[in-house]
Amino acid sequence: MLGFLLRLLPFWVREPLLIAVGSVLGVRIMYLALRDHDRVAAGLGVVFLVFTAIRVYVVVRALRARRNPTPAASADGAPVDAAVQVSAVTGPRPGPHTPEKEPNAWGQAIAAVAVFGAIAAALWVGPRVMPSDDSTPQPASCSDGTHEELPKAYQQTPQPVTGEELCKALNRPDLAKLLGTPGESATTASGTNNTAPLTDGKVAQPEAQVAFDTYTVNVSATYNDLSTDQYVKLMEFGDEKDIKTLTVLGRPAVFFSDHTMKLEIDFNGGGSGGPVQQGPLARTLSVALDRSDRGGSFDITVWSTSGALPDDSALLAIAEKVLPKIPERPVR
Repeated sequence: MLGFLLRLLPFWVREPLLIAVGSVLGVRIMYLALRDHDRVAAGLGVVFLVFTAIRVYVVVRALRARRNPTPAASADGAPVDAAVQVSAVTGPRPGPHTPEKEPNAWGQAIAAVAVFGAIAAALWVGPRVMPSDDSTPQPASCSDGTHEELPKAYQQTPQPVTGEELCKALNRPDLAKLLGTPGESATTASGTNNTAPLTDGKVAQPEAQVAFDTYTVNVSATYNDLSTDQYVKLMEFGDEKDIKTLTVLGRPAVFFSDHTMKLEIDFNGGGSGGPVQQGPLARTLSVALDRSDRGGSFDITVWSTSGALPDDSALLAIAEKVLPKIPERPVR
């Protein structure tokens, strides 16, 4: 049907139309083929460009023939004037003062190219400016547009970081790559402005959490007076395992492992599904808030539901990328 309609169009409309459509589609397909390294698409783009080149050649030949008409030959080989020959075949014109006006070929060509150029531009720009129907899940975002009131502990702490700021620092585009799972995207990302437990709400402890299919990463900041050395001594009396001290970004730091807590809730029964249980093992890197280690720490914790953990180098890489985005506690 489309081919039949194209054949009905005048030559000087049909050919520029085919050139415009062929060139736009050919260039677009070649661009996508080079971007996606698709050989099949590249071959299809070449076909469109070759087709367009042939149509351009046909139009150029028609223009040359139109400008330089070839005189016809008589029966004895002598050239005959083309105007005389046309008059002999078609007869006299309607009248000496009413010459038949030929259609403007260049005008038709330019109009066709302009119209279909506008259509091609709309097809090209449309997907970029119109809402996309792509159902591919996008990485989770931190901010939900709401700003909760900070607890009093944050007002009493010199320039404390907030949960949203921690989330923005943690929710990096390369976080999955740092964890060793570069193909994953964050499923959830959140930040909260909590206070440390057992402190009667007097110690600010903001935290942020970003979850992937494989791992979950939590970063918290505790603004207390407990130094890293004191923290290590307390851990030696606790259940923490694989304790290892080190220096990160010029600050005292310590690695340790501990189990998370698992709480099951029965929504059908209207209450808890059972007591708090021991969850999978988690690995934590605790880094002092400042180089002088005057108290407080940033804790980066990673765990997974399967119990698998990344290497300690992953937590070090996260700390070296995330912590410089968080301002150090000012000197008192």
